[in-house]
Amino acid sequence: MEPLPKADLTRRIIAGVIDAAITMVVGFIPWLGGLLATGYWLVRDGLELEFMDHRSIGKKLMKLRPVTADGQPTEMGDSIKRNWPLAFGGVAQLLLFIPIIGWILLIPVVFIAFAVGVVEVVLVITDTEGRRLGDRFAGTRVVETES
Repeated sequence: MEPLPKADLTRRIIAGVIDAAITMVVGFIPWLGGLLATGYWLVRDGLELEFMDHRSIGKKLMKLRPVTADGQPTEMGDSIKRNWPLAFGGVAQLLLFIPIIGWILLIPVVFIAFAVGVVEVVLVITDTEGRRLGDRFAGTRVVETES
């Protein structure tokens, strides 16, 4: 069986922007929003909801799918492994609503989120299979689908 080609970069970026927009909006719900946003980032590619089909809303709309090494859809554990590096943004939004300590921790967490995000984007662009750090941790990659 021939390996599937790397997913189109433009479609991956658009899917990421869609998912980021969802989490930003949800993240500004006081207290609960940061938790929900972080939770979505972690489990978004493993949810067994029919309308998502083991992928994020952005990936579903862009006809992309994260798959395991054997080509199977990702499960909840795979999703958490591949997405934990990207969950810092949701943590930062949660910190906004924690007076003093949260505000002090906000700057380093935002810096970490930005740095990790840059590394992830560079890897998606430069890796021959488009695998970012999260994909390497989870043994996954993103491919294009028909639906």
